[in-house]
Amino acid sequence: MAGLGYNPSEITAGIVHLGPGAFHRAHMARYVHALMNNGQAMDWGIIGAGLTPFDAGVRDALSAQDWLYTLVERDDDGAMAQVVGSIVDIVAPEDTEDILDFIDGAGVRIVSLTVSENGYCLDAITRRLDRANPLIGMDLAHPRRPGSVIGLLVEACRRRRSAGRPAFTALSCDNLPGNGSLLRAAVLEFAGLVDTDLADWIAEHARFPATMVDRITPLTRPEDVAAISGTWGLADAWPIICEPYSQWVIEDDFADGRPNWENVGVQFTADVEPFERMKLRLLNASHLALASLGWLLGYRMVADAMRDPRLARYIRALMEQELSPTLPADLPVDLAAYQDRLVKRFSNRTLRDTVERINTDASINLLLDPIRDRLAAGRPIKRLALAVAAWIHRLALVEDDALALRHPLADELRSLAKAGGVAQTQLLAMTDVFGDLSTNAAFLVPVTRWLHLLKGTRASSQCVQLELVRAG
Repeated sequence: MAGLGYNPSEITAGIVHLGPGAFHRAHMARYVHALMNNGQAMDWGIIGAGLTPFDAGVRDALSAQDWLYTLVERDDDGAMAQVVGSIVDIVAPEDTEDILDFIDGAGVRIVSLTVSENGYCLDAITRRLDRANPLIGMDLAHPRRPGSVIGLLVEACRRRRSAGRPAFTALSCDNLPGNGSLLRAAVLEFAGLVDTDLADWIAEHARFPATMVDRITPLTRPEDVAAISGTWGLADAWPIICEPYSQWVIEDDFADGRPNWENVGVQFTADVEPFERMKLRLLNASHLALASLGWLLGYRMVADAMRDPRLARYIRALMEQELSPTLPADLPVDLAAYQDRLVKRFSNRTLRDTVERINTDASINLLLDPIRDRLAAGRPIKRLALAVAAWIHRLALVEDDALALRHPLADELRSLAKAGGVAQTQLLAMTDVFGDLSTNAAFLVPVTRWLHLLKGTRASSQCVQLELVRAG
C-alpha cells in the first residue's frame, strides 16, 4: 500500500477538469499525483468540475474523504493500491457559474476534459459544431449562462480576456481522432457567432493540444469497495480500479505552462496523430467489436469474451487484416507486439470489466472511421461490418434502457433496431449517426447481410458462433 508523499493542504489549483469520472481519476489525476510524490507540481492541483448528476455523486462521495481516494492497479499477476491526493475540490452545480469562477482562479492554466464525444456537440457528418444541438442553441441565446462544454469554454475565455489575463490551455482527454483540433474548431465557431473579436483572441492566445490517452478503467463495483476495505483496511466510498498499463501522448503546445509530466512517463511530441490512430483503431475499435459480439454470445465480462477461442481468432484477424492496414506504414511501434499486449490486457480477469460498459459508452465512430479508410482504399470490411451489425443487433435485444446506449439519439436507434426489417434500413440511413456511410452501398450491403444472418434471439447464439468462424 503506497501512501501520500506530500501534504494535500499545501496544494494549490492549476487545473480545472470537466468530467471527474473514473478514467480521469485513474489517468490524469494519477500522473499529477506521481509528480507530487516526487516533490513537484504542488501548484498543479486539480479541481473537478461536473455537469451531470453522476458527477454530483462523485463530489458527494469524495468530499467526506477530503478528496482523497484509493487507486488500485491490478492484473492477473497481482494488485497495488495507492492513495491519490491530487484533487483539491469537486464542484457539480446545477448551473455553471461556480465552474466559471474556478476557471477564473489566479493559478488555473489548464482546463482539461473527459466528457465523451457527445459533449463536444459535433455534427456527425461535418465534425464541426452542431448549431442545431439544443444545448448550443440555448448557449447562443444566453452565452453568459452556458450549459454546454463548448459554451462554457468560450465564456471562460471571454472572462479571461475582459480581465486582461492570459488564456488557458484546453486539454481534451477524450477518445476522439484529432481531439484538440476538433475542440478548437468548435470553440472558435461558437465564439465567432457570439463575438468575432473574442474568436480572434482565442485563436491567437488559447491552445488546444492533441492527446492520446490509454488505460482500461472499469466502473467501480460494490465488491471493489468491500475488497479494498478487507485487503487494505481503507473505508473508501468511491475507489478506482484499473489496469497497471497506462499511456499518455500529448502535443507539446501549451498557452501558459504545464506540469513536467515527462518526468512520470508522459510522452510529448509534435505529432500525436500516429499514436492516436493506432490506439483508437487497435484498442478502442476492437474493444467495441469484442464487447458487442461478446454480449450476443452471452458474456458479461470482457476477459471471458476475449478468452473464447472463436472471439480471440476474430479479434486477431480484425486487428491484423482490417485495422492495422489503416495505420501509417512508418509508425514507430512493433504492431505485432502491441496487438499481443492488447489481447493480454483484454484478458485481464481481475478488472471485472463488463461488456455493458463498453457497449453503453463507446462511440460507434470507432468502427466507422476505419471503415471509411478501408472503403476509400477499395478494401473489404467483412469483419468491421460484422462488428457494426452486432452493435445494432444488440440494441434490438437489450432489455434495460439504461444499459442500451449513451447517445443523443439512443431512443430512436433502439426503436428502429428493435423493429427490424425496413426499420433497420432506416436506422442505417441516419446521417446523424452514420454520416456519409448512410448512402454508401459498399457499407450498407455487408452490414445488412450480417444483420440478416444475426437475426434471432440472444439465446440462439449458434448463428453468432457460425458467423465468427466465417469472419475469423
